[in-house]
Amino acid sequence: MAPNQLEVKPEPGDLIEIFRGTYQHWAIYVGEGYIIHLAPPSEHAEAGACSMMSVLYDKAKVKKEQLWDVVGNDQYVINNLLDDKYEPRPISVILRDAHSLLRQELPYCVFSGNCEHFVTELRYGKAESRQVRKVVEVGIGIGIATVISVGVFAAASAFFGSRNKEKKRTH
Repeated sequence: MAPNQLEVKPEPGDLIEIFRGTYQHWAIYVGEGYIIHLAPPSEHAEAGACSMMSVLYDKAKVKKEQLWDVVGNDQYVINNLLDDKYEPRPISVILRDAHSLLRQELPYCVFSGNCEHFVTELRYGKAESRQVRKVVEVGIGIGIATVISVGVFAAASAFFGSRNKEKKRTH
């Protein structure tokens, strides 16, 4: 068994999450070893840091490729991540819609139209990206923490600064 091969075989309509290091690439399994995915020009197996260049593209192509050709040496899992939130669409509809998009060039945006949005739209009829949501939540958390830190620092400076002035006046 290959080091990144799943013990459970994917079924048509399953979402495949491929770990590319700093991000995940997503595809939908369509059977017989093939996936369909939304791929900006920089997305390919073993692209490494180059695949981060996808943020520079505003178009991506819908491709049907062998799962192993896309995964390369990366790890992957079956991740039907929204099954607890949404009812998956019928497999026949997922496969029909996925195949109808083949070879099309679609708008691409890391934040609102990436490969994860593409596959969740196919499986659930809802375009969502938890990957983007996590980044936004972390960014908001960092922003809030920064605002709080700056506020605490400013308040402390004002408080202790005024106490130092009082000490200087009393001496």
